[in-house]
Amino acid sequence: MHLEKQFDVSQPHAEAVKVVARDDTLSALFPDAKTEIIERGETRRTLRAHYRALGREGTATFHFDHLPDGDLRFEKVCDGRVWSELKGAVSFQERGDKTRVRIQLDGRTKSLVPEFTIKGVMQDQMNDMAKALRKLLG
Repeated sequence: MHLEKQFDVSQPHAEAVKVVARDDTLSALFPDAKTEIIERGETRRTLRAHYRALGREGTATFHFDHLPDGDLRFEKVCDGRVWSELKGAVSFQERGDKTRVRIQLDGRTKSLVPEFTIKGVMQDQMNDMAKALRKLLG
């Protein structure tokens, strides 16, 4: 399954990259979850999110890697019953005095989980991420 969303923000590229590098921005990507940064490295942060989805409570762990060009790559630790793989990216492209932000999510569900059962939840997650980034980036 591949989902993608893009939009323009008023922040210049360099400022947008600084905002996305902050811990509070990573936490804002999951507005309906209680989040905590559980590990910090030079270019990697690991975030744990405590959430409620499809009527169940759960915990998800994500690794966020900040790339030299300012883009952000992330990957979910797939230790549950739904995902066999879930990766994403937030990338930035300079567009004059604005910046184009693109969010991508790519995932494969486990063999007994049809993708259509989770696609709506993933679309909602992507919309939440876009809303948070628009708010933080102006």
